[in-house]
Parts: sequence; C-alpha cells; structure tokens
Amino acid sequence: MIDNFDAIYDYCTTHSGGEDAVLARLNRETHAKVLYARMISGPVQGKLLQMLASLSGARRILEIGTFTGYSAICLARGMAQGGELHTIEKNPEIEDFAHRFFIEANLSDRIIQHIGDALEIIPSMTEKFDLIFIDADKEHYPEYLDLSLPLLNDGGLLIADNVLWDGKVLDPEKHRDKETQGIVQFNAKILKMNELERIFLPIRDGLLVCRKSIERFES
Repeated sequence: MIDNFDAIYDYCTTHSGGEDAVLARLNRETHAKVLYARMISGPVQGKLLQMLASLSGARRILEIGTFTGYSAICLARGMAQGGELHTIEKNPEIEDFAHRFFIEANLSDRIIQHIGDALEIIPSMTEKFDLIFIDADKEHYPEYLDLSLPLLNDGGLLIADNVLWDGKVLDPEKHRDKETQGIVQFNAKILKMNELERIFLPIRDGLLVCRKSIERFES
C-alpha cells in the first residue's frame, strides 16, 4: 500500500499535463459551491477519458451523469471533428453551472444537455454512439447498462466510473446499501458478457473500460 498516495497522485497529475485554466476553475468552483464535490472526475481521469475518446475516433458520445461537466468537457475535447456529445443529468440545479463551463471551453455547440431521469431519457434515443460513459446514481448501473448497450456501435467503448466503490465491492454481504449492490450487480453482469472486452483500472474509485467486440457480432 502506498503511504503517500496524495503525493503520488499530485505527481501523476503534474506529469500528465495538469489542468488548463477552464478545468482548473471548474474544479475549484465545484469544490467551493457544490455538494459531493468528490464526484468530479479530476485531472488524471479526465486526461484518460479525453485520450480514450480520441484514440477510439468517437464522433458521438453518450454520458450518463453530467454533474458539473468536467468529464463532458474532457470527452468532448477528445471527440473527432464535428462530433457531438449528449449528456444526461437528473439534478436541474446544476444545469446552468455546467453549461457556463461548456461555454468557457468553447464546446457548448458540441455538448447537448438533457435534464431528467436517464431511465426515461435513454429509451427515447434512437441514434447510435461510439462511446458511452456511465457515471450517475450507482444503484441504477445495471439498468443503465441494459438500456445503453444496444445504442453502442460495434467496436465502440463503454466506460463506467466508481466500479470499486471505495472497496465495498470486495465485501457486498457487509455493505448492503443500494449503491454498493448496484455496482456489484453491474460488475457481475459485465463479467458474463462475452461481447465485451474489458479491463478494470484501479484509477481513483475504479474505472471500467470495455470494447464492444466486432467479431462477436459478425459470427
């Protein structure tokens, strides 16, 4: 176990290029003005999301859980030219907060905000996506997976945050809260899906990266 984890994380942040002015302000204001600020993606995970979006060549992205918009900005920055990101947030009180930073990042014309319950919004979507990022209320992760996976193009990426949930997934019998159980059920469903190539990364609270196998659907 690393004793000086914070120092290691700061080192990784610095050597990953840190944050630009927009993301730094967004990070500071989220921690100063918004409850549960620790839900923000942060610089290291944000850089990874941007790189994954870029490497995958994603033109259409669906994000489930906007929060204050940090991850949406990172993903949108990695999108292919002319791409579009749809992001869903249940809490209307932070819609304007996020939108202000989308404008500052010059991305407001590429990021489409949806306010409401993702369980109701996703079924109304008919378009396909190249990348789907799940980072909303944890008890509904299994339902988000079932609803969004059919919208993911073959070869597309499915990414989910908080899949380690503070380590509670290691002892689900002890942690019976609905959030932990939702994550445990989600991880179990993923494990059984042969059509998904996957890797669990111990970054922050756990990041799952899956690729919807083209070969699986061609057989």
